[in-house]
Amino acid sequence: MKSKNTKTLVIGASGQIGKILVEKLKSQGNSVVALVRNKSKAQRLTDVGIETVIGDLEGDFEHAFKECNSVVFTAGSGGATGYDKTLLIDLWAAKKAVDYAKKNNVQHFVMVSGLGVADPEEFNTDLKPYLVAKHFADLYLMDSGVPYTILRPGSLINTKGTGLIRTTRPSKSSELNIPREDVASAINYALSNDSLKGKTLELFTGTESIHTAFNSLK
Repeated sequence: MKSKNTKTLVIGASGQIGKILVEKLKSQGNSVVALVRNKSKAQRLTDVGIETVIGDLEGDFEHAFKECNSVVFTAGSGGATGYDKTLLIDLWAAKKAVDYAKKNNVQHFVMVSGLGVADPEEFNTDLKPYLVAKHFADLYLMDSGVPYTILRPGSLINTKGTGLIRTTRPSKSSELNIPREDVASAINYALSNDSLKGKTLELFTGTESIHTAFNSLK
C-alpha cells in the first residue's frame, strides 16, 4: 500500500478521466495536484477545492512535480488535432514527464495508454499515429527505471462506471470497451498498490471488482 504522505500529480487533470480522478482522490482525503493548461481550466478545479498548477505540456512543466511522489499521465492530444500534436503531447510530453519524474525521484508513475499500443499494426484504424506515439512513450517509461504501471483501456465510453472490470481481452469486439469512470477508479487503485508496479494491463468492462481483478495478477 502507498504511504499516507503520498502526493499525486495528475497530468491531464482537465480531461474526462483526469477530472474524475482528481475529484475521487480529493474526496478520499488524498493529497493531489492537478496540472492544467490555463487559468480558466484551473479555476474549475480550484472552485471544488483541488490544488492546481498551470503548465504547458509543449514547454517546461517540471515545476509541477514539486513535492509529488506519484504521477499519473492521462493527457492526450485529442481526436480533433493533427499529427503534430500527437507527437508533441502523446509522445514528447510523455517522455518529458518521465524525465521529470526520474529527476524528482517519483516513486510511482501511472501511464494511461490504450488498446493496440503494444502493436500498432494490430488494428486497422485511423488512430495508428496515436498508437505509434503511445507505443514509444510506453517503452520509454518501461526503460526509464521509474517505477511504473501502464494501463491500456479499451474503447472509452461515458456510461456510469460499474466498478467491475477484466484484464483479459474479450473475444467479441463489441466488448472491447470500458467507462471512463472505471478507468479512473483503476488508476486510483493502482496508485495505492505497490504490487502493480512494473505491470502493463489492458482494461475492459468485466464481472470482477477492481480489487479482485488486480489482486489475481500477483
